[in-house]
Formats: sequence, C-alpha cells, structure tokens
Amino acid sequence: MAAQRPNIIFIVADDLGFADLGCYGGRDAHFGKVSPVLDGLAAQGVRFTQGYSNSPVCSPTRFALMTARYQYRLRGAAEEPINSKSRGSTTLGLPVEHPTLPSLLRDAGYRTALIGKWHLGYPPAFGPLRSGYDEFFGPMSGGVDYFSHCSSNGQHDLWFGEEEKQEEGYLTDLISHRAVDYIDRVAQDKSSPFFLSLHYTAPHWPWETRDDEALAQEVKTNLFHLHGGDIHTYRRMIHHMDEGIGWVMDALRKHGIERDTLVVFTSDNGGERFSDNWPLVGGKMDLTEGGIRVPWIAHWPAVIQPGGVSAQQCMTMDWSTTMLEAGGATADAAYPLDGVSLLPVLRDARQAFARPLHWRMNHRGQRALRDGDWKYLRVDGHDYLFNIPADERERANLAGRDPARLAAMREAWESWNETMPAIPPDATVSLGYSVKDMPQR
Repeated sequence: MAAQRPNIIFIVADDLGFADLGCYGGRDAHFGKVSPVLDGLAAQGVRFTQGYSNSPVCSPTRFALMTARYQYRLRGAAEEPINSKSRGSTTLGLPVEHPTLPSLLRDAGYRTALIGKWHLGYPPAFGPLRSGYDEFFGPMSGGVDYFSHCSSNGQHDLWFGEEEKQEEGYLTDLISHRAVDYIDRVAQDKSSPFFLSLHYTAPHWPWETRDDEALAQEVKTNLFHLHGGDIHTYRRMIHHMDEGIGWVMDALRKHGIERDTLVVFTSDNGGERFSDNWPLVGGKMDLTEGGIRVPWIAHWPAVIQPGGVSAQQCMTMDWSTTMLEAGGATADAAYPLDGVSLLPVLRDARQAFARPLHWRMNHRGQRALRDGDWKYLRVDGHDYLFNIPADERERANLAGRDPARLAAMREAWESWNETMPAIPPDATVSLGYSVKDMPQR
C-alpha cells in the first residue's frame, strides 16, 4: 500500500553539472565511482532526463523551490544572485508573509528543518525560521569556505537557528552529520512526518576536499578561487557529499522508515568551472541547456518502482508542488502555485504530460521557452530555435528554417512574460569571473 503522508527529504546540490554523476553518464574518478550512493538511489527509484532548475543561478532557483511559484514574482529573486552585500537589506530576501513549502507542510502537521544553504536573505528581516522551518543549521549566504565558514565578504556565516556560532569541521560533513542527528531525533516519534531540506554547498567553490584545510587561509580574500581547483578535487567534493547522503540513507534504514520516505535529489542550477555537462553546452548563468538541465532523482520505495527513467519535462517548482500534494498540504489561494505535481510520474514513470517551461535572465538579456521537443532561446539579442531531442548541444539553429515556429514560440514567451513583474532597474548581476579570467566556454 502506498504511503499517504511520507517523510520528505529534499536534497539540493550546489552548481552540480548534468553529467557529474555516474548515473547521468559521468566518468569514474581516479579513486573510483564518484557517486555510488546517488547512482544506487537512481537505480532503485526514478531518474529524470529532462529535469530543469528554475534558474541558471542559485538564489533565484531557491525562491522558486521555497514558493512553488515562478521566482520572478518576488523582488529578491531579480538579483542574479543575492550577494553578501545584501546583509542588512529589508527587501532582498524571501518575504516572511509569503507561504512556503515548509510553512505549508508545517501547517499540514509536518516537522520541518533546513540543514545547509539558505541564500534567501539575512536576519532580522529574513531567515529560515521566519519562513516555515522549525530548525536551521547552515550558512545564510551563497558561498562559504568549507573550513572557516566565512562568506565572500570575510564574515563568519554558520548559523544555528538565528545565532551565529563557531563549529570546527568540513562543511559538507557537518551538514551530513547534522542531518543524521535530525533523523535520529525525529524518527523516535512516528506520529507525525518530517520534512528535511538538505541543501549542500558542495560542489560549489572554493575547491576544497576534506584534506584541504590549509587552503582556507589562501582563499579567504577571494572565495571564487580563480587560481585553483581541478577536476580531481571537484569530483572528490561530490564524492564527500555522496558519502554523506549514504549516511542519511543508513539512518532511514536504521529507523525502519526508508520505505515511507520520499527522497528527491537535484542541483540548484547547471555546472560551473569543473563540471561535466555532456552533451550539453553552457553552464551556470546560461539559459543554454548546460545552465538549467540538471540531475533529478526520486526514491520512495512505497510508491516508486525501481529502475524508472522519465523524459517528463519539469522544473524545480514542480518538485515543491509534488511534495505539497504528497504531504496533503493545501496551497494558499492568495498565492496560487505555478508548479505542477509530478505524483503521476512517480507512480508510473511512463506517464507524461505537456509542460511548457519559461525562463528569463537579466544577464545578457536571456530568455527561453522549452515546449515539447522545441526550445526558443534569446541571448545577447539573438534569437535561436532548437529541436532538443535531435540537437541537445544547441548547435543547429533552425530559426531561419522554421520562422513560423520561431515566431509562435517567441509570442508564447512574450505572452507569459506579460504575466510577470518586469525586471526592476536596480536589479544586479554579480559575476565572479569573466573571459579575462578564463576563456569562454
């Protein structure tokens, strides 16, 4: 019998590329398999091949994740991304009055916790405890050093609730151990389910493994770590996260609750410098496929049959909507959801439905619409039309061959865009590096 109200664990990696995991075609590292735990969850659950993030950069996607709505509806999401200079702002964050995935689930009887990255504004105006979470442990900003836990402006940024506290250790492991501790505590009382947001900073820069504590002093004035890193360090960082997810799964099994727990894994956007996005092009900050198509894995033994592969097109906010439906939560009528539930696909991976997906970026004036096999894209004022199944690398521009389709998709995008607030003139784009630092992709 299917679980009616599962425990839910929403695992989000940071800047993970489409092919960084073995189950998405990633290569083995010199030490062996990069992601054996996640590969196993995919084999025992369902793997989505056409899953997208709501944005190619972190904080806008997190607005969509939290609200199950297009992020463009909120001022803070116009920042690409929110940076550490916003500390103290009363506008650049997730408004506390807005219903969220955790607040709606909490209203439905769930216990809620965020362990890991927040990146949706700083206290006292904003924060996880003000947006539906009962507990919080992690950084508030976008990127932090794995050992000093300082953000890019040099300020310490590790929080226990709304208090900053020092704790020694490698951040990926601290997050994993804290998640296991949370499961150990809440599993003692099975009278109500739990919702755990497990949001890693891995494999986001700086490029540090468990053995690289000495680098913390070297990169403290520039966490973008432009002079360092390599694919070997990067893969090891993913492997550390994968190990931690294994500890979490072991905790579920120890308490006998794995069967009735929905575990979803994804990335907040496409890959960065050392990512493998094959066969896609582009990456973080781009609306080409490499910036927005990401791994999506769902594992729920009570409902999902092992070995499923789905080509259903979907984006981050659809998973939030799915979790709300699975948890029996009701959306606030004043904040209608833009996400669509994927529960039918979880029950049967062969199920599919039409799902047009829209994006826009202030950066380079980008826009995109994925509708069925086709994608309309604009970058730097140039319009493109691609048949994605035939050309996943977006190299064969069919705009001149099929002008009627291009015009129809452009009109559809513009009609959708009219339903969203305009990008405010003071919205900022924060780039950590440019072509002066490394050649263009």
